[in-house]
Amino acid sequence: MGLQKLVTALFLFALIIVSAASFTNSAQAQSVRPPSNAVNQPTEEQAGTSNTLGTESQSEYWRKLRYGAQGKVSIPDSKLGVLVQSEGWDWMQVRNGPLKTYGGFALAIIIAMLTFFFLYRGQIKVESGMSGTKILRFGKLARYGHWLNAIAFVLLALTGLNMLYGRTVLLPLIGPDGFSTITIIGKFVHNWGAFAFILGIVWIFVAFVGKNFLSKDDFGWVMKAGGMLKKGVHPPAKFFNFGEKVVFWISILGGIGIIVTGLALLFPYQLEFMPGELAVHKMQFASLWHSIIGLGLTVVIIGHIYIGTIGMEGSLSSMTNGYVDRNWAKEHHSLWLEELDEKASSKSVSKEPAE
Repeated sequence: MGLQKLVTALFLFALIIVSAASFTNSAQAQSVRPPSNAVNQPTEEQAGTSNTLGTESQSEYWRKLRYGAQGKVSIPDSKLGVLVQSEGWDWMQVRNGPLKTYGGFALAIIIAMLTFFFLYRGQIKVESGMSGTKILRFGKLARYGHWLNAIAFVLLALTGLNMLYGRTVLLPLIGPDGFSTITIIGKFVHNWGAFAFILGIVWIFVAFVGKNFLSKDDFGWVMKAGGMLKKGVHPPAKFFNFGEKVVFWISILGGIGIIVTGLALLFPYQLEFMPGELAVHKMQFASLWHSIIGLGLTVVIIGHIYIGTIGMEGSLSSMTNGYVDRNWAKEHHSLWLEELDEKASSKSVSKEPAE
């Protein structure tokens, strides 16, 4: 019995010693207080799987990137140093928002106005009737330049409208395949038709600029609204009336604007017409103004096409065969007709034999 008690006492003593040692080691392991002679070593954050943000994850750094900060690149194309070009979002918002909306309103308004005007006034007739006597108004060169410019503009307008409104209007009607085919062909026509339009603008400017300067007679024409609103009103006008002069100068100045912006888009990063701006900014600026000017010209030309075809009797022949009826000229361009009669009279007098 004495031996058994001794063994039991030794076992309990050993168990107490082991438990005390384990508790001490555990407490030391959980302690975060460094020893008094410890030296703090600086540590660096390493980018990678353990630190995906890297060491430059400050909010200011990313804010600069978000708003187009220019970085450095080792390749010659320095513009690639801009990681995020945030103005592209602004451009898209304007193009798909106000530009499309107000442009669509403008097109709808001009079509509605012309429709109501036609219902109210009908076709403007030659009130004295056709005389049967023809007068040459436009020669071949003038007509060729007009039709070159007109056909080129209509093609550019239709293909340009498809680029702006095609996804909204055509895509649901003809499907992705048809829309893709039309757009690819339209892009080709738009790019190459631009050069015909440039030639046409130069052509009509040279052919017609001399007759499109304002004169004192234009004021009277404006005051009577060109005789468009009432029958029997025929204000005097020279070769071109005030309305035709306005269309001419809008076509020329708008044509120059659309040519400059169009060439900037056709030859990106090569034409420097806005010094001090990044090349991509110039592209966005050119794209918006190209669309704005194009929509404005389209609205004006729709009115021009209307008055030259169904809107006024006897007008279209001046650009098909070059001739107009004498009574048409008398009612719409009486001052021009007087000039022709004076020239004809002076020629006939000069040909009379001397007595």
